[in-house]
This record gives sequence, structure tokens and C-alpha cells, in this order.
Amino acid sequence: MRSLEKQEENPSEIDEALVWHDGDARAAIATLLADCAYLRWQLELAHRALSHGFTRGWRPKIERE
Repeated sequence: MRSLEKQEENPSEIDEALVWHDGDARAAIATLLADCAYLRWQLELAHRALSHGFTRGWRPKIERE
């Protein structure tokens, strides 16, 4: 486990998310899930809007491979 001094010098993204939500892990998770849903929606819009020829065969994927 890291020391407190090292964590304060170089906070991780997880620590930053928790600080943003005043230490409330459930609120941080809820925000991350909402962001994920929004980005999936944006990918779906891009998938529908981009033509196959314009992207030279590449299509955005909603799920990880």
C-alpha cells in the first residue's frame, strides 16, 4: 500500500473522482455510469451518421471486443 505522502503528490484518477464527490463512492459510480451511457449514445449517433465509405470501412463499436 502506498504512503499518504505519495498519494497526495500524485493522486490517481480514482482518488480525484472520489474527491470530486466528497468521498461518496456511490455518487462517483453513478456519475461514471451516466457518463458511460452518454458516450454510448454518442457512439450510436456516430455509427448511424458516418457512411461506410467515409470511414474506409471502420465503424465505431459500442461493446469492447
